[in-house]
Amino acid sequence: MKIEEMTAAHVDGVCALENACFVHPWSRQSVESELDNPQSVFYVAVENGAVIGYIGMSFVLDEGYVYNVAVGEAFRKKGVGSALLRSLVTYCQKHDFAFLTLEVRESNAAARSLYAHFGFVKVGERKDFYTEPTENAVLMTLYF
Repeated sequence: MKIEEMTAAHVDGVCALENACFVHPWSRQSVESELDNPQSVFYVAVENGAVIGYIGMSFVLDEGYVYNVAVGEAFRKKGVGSALLRSLVTYCQKHDFAFLTLEVRESNAAARSLYAHFGFVKVGERKDFYTEPTENAVLMTLYF
């Protein structure tokens, strides 16, 4: 597996993961628009030419906001999510970010554990943030 910056060649794979992993996936147009967005960074995990995971964030000045993290079901618990998150954290460190923040489903213990391992701390909640099913979001932030 290798981690690469997302290019047009990865869009189909990212869209496939969006559709497989999220109830309300991003449209192809939304994914493609991030390729030309100077205020965002997207990384993909690629194995044998296929996108098996991705992570993306937007940023304003020195503040990073994670959009989505997705790993194909067959590749979970194999270090893909960690490798993707490490790439984003490294980017933030190299660019002197103050923090990186995200929302995660309250019930997603695996993701919350991964983020905590990287030093993210719970900073709040958003009641009923998610739908299908309705669930609170836990806000987690990594301070640099």
